[in-house]
Amino acid sequence: MQYHFKVHKEGNGYWAQGIELQGCFTQGETREELEKNMCEALNLLVAEPADSDSLAPLPDASTRISRTVVRVKLDPKIALSLWLRYLRKKHHYTQKEVSEKLGFKSVYQYQRMESSKYNPTLKTLVELKDIFPELSIDDIVGDTRKRMYN
Repeated sequence: MQYHFKVHKEGNGYWAQGIELQGCFTQGETREELEKNMCEALNLLVAEPADSDSLAPLPDASTRISRTVVRVKLDPKIALSLWLRYLRKKHHYTQKEVSEKLGFKSVYQYQRMESSKYNPTLKTLVELKDIFPELSIDDIVGDTRKRMYN
C-alpha cells in the first residue's frame, strides 16, 4: 500500500505533506532524511487510529507521480491491519465475529491483528481470505495502481 506526499523545498531543507492523509506533515534537512521521516510519519498516523472506528483513507490510485509528488510505502503489517478493519466494516462483522470465524480462543488475538501487533501465519492468511474473498496480498504489499476498496 503506497500513499502520496507532496514534497516542498524550503531554504536548505525539505518538508512534505500527505496528500490523502490530512494533517500528516514531516520535514528533513536532506531529501534522504525527508524520505525516512515520511515513512515514519505515515506509519505512525495509520497505525494509531484515534479510536477503533477511525480509519485512515485509502491511497488514491489516480494521484499522479511527479518531481514533487512521491509514493511512500506503508509498512505491510500496518497495511494489513488497516485493510482488515476496512473489510470487517464492509462486511458488517464485529471483531468478535471474525475472531470466532478464525477459531481464535479470544477476541484479543484478532484485535492484535487489527492493531498490527500480530504476524499472521500463512494458515491464518488463508482463513482470512475465506472470510474476506477480496483480500489481496498485492493490495497490502504491492503497488496501488487500482482502487482497492469500493
